[in-house]
Amino acid sequence: MVAEPRYAIRRTNPRYPFFADAEVNLRDGLRLRAQVSELSSRGCYVDALEPVPVGTDLDLCISYGMTACEIRGKVIYKHSGGGLGVFGMGVLFGDMNPEQHNTIHGWLDQAAGQRMHSAEPPSGLQDRA
Repeated sequence: MVAEPRYAIRRTNPRYPFFADAEVNLRDGLRLRAQVSELSSRGCYVDALEPVPVGTDLDLCISYGMTACEIRGKVIYKHSGGGLGVFGMGVLFGDMNPEQHNTIHGWLDQAAGQRMHSAEPPSGLQDRA
């Protein structure tokens, strides 16, 4: 019998690799430059040079290509950088208006398409057996 992983990941919304610049704005006025590395329809994973405590409400501005999205969120977990000086945090998005929703879902469509294309064999190789 195969043992189940100790910390099984159960996500209701799939995450996709997604690399974009971001700015984290805290309610006390502090601004942090950051980078998004994963995106889902309900949140994202953000890397920053300063830790942000779990439970902190924030405003996040994500810039990707020629588009940007400003959205409210809350830090729901964080990871230390393992001595590298970078801190990762999971941010749960707050309520989204239709424009924010459309932007996030457009980015997700692109990320999902890139993931599917990277799994396909290069053109012409599938006919060689």
